[in-house]
Amino acid sequence: MKRDCTIVEQDWDGMIPGLIMKKYDAIMAGMSITDERMKTINFSQGYADEVGSLAVMKGSDLEGMNTPKSINLSTGGSSAKKVLKTLTAALAGKTIGVQTATIHQNFLESGDVGSVKIRTYKTQDELNLDLVAGRIDAALAAAVAFTDYAEKSGKSVVLVGPTFAGGAFGNGVGVGLRKEDTQLANDFNKAINTARKNGKISELAIKWFGFDASM
Repeated sequence: MKRDCTIVEQDWDGMIPGLIMKKYDAIMAGMSITDERMKTINFSQGYADEVGSLAVMKGSDLEGMNTPKSINLSTGGSSAKKVLKTLTAALAGKTIGVQTATIHQNFLESGDVGSVKIRTYKTQDELNLDLVAGRIDAALAAAVAFTDYAEKSGKSVVLVGPTFAGGAFGNGVGVGLRKEDTQLANDFNKAINTARKNGKISELAIKWFGFDASM
């Protein structure tokens, strides 16, 4: 876009209110595009896939879950139902941690994996610390949040079960924008198209996350 940008720090649960109050002009914080959020704000086209995953400490009895590597909840069908049934049985009686006001909290509260015990956290850092301390049995967040933490901290945090996409997990990550800022949305979409075609999104994702997160 060839714009000079100022980065504004904002707690996650105040991210959309801050945009509406014009504390900043766009949200680029790994926010997934969901129907619920679209009631309040608009999004650019998606620029990244950010799959969700359950994480546990190595040695947990949840490590043995027999599921496919990934599940798209938008496709539904017997395979998705089978995976959700397996997860429902495995998570029964467990306490699962999530960051508050996220798609991951929405998923756990949807009932798709039964009535699980949910503990919410203001930040991902707090969630990671309680997982390591054994105060929760498992955590649900973007898979990269756990792999990055495990790599940097040296803690034995491992992913279990499938990675999640679709349904409550949304349709990729986009730039959050106020509904009236249509020209800004057009500018972002044009820039995202260019960055996708010239490989810049893939290049940056691999550099900073260790894998190609482009859509």
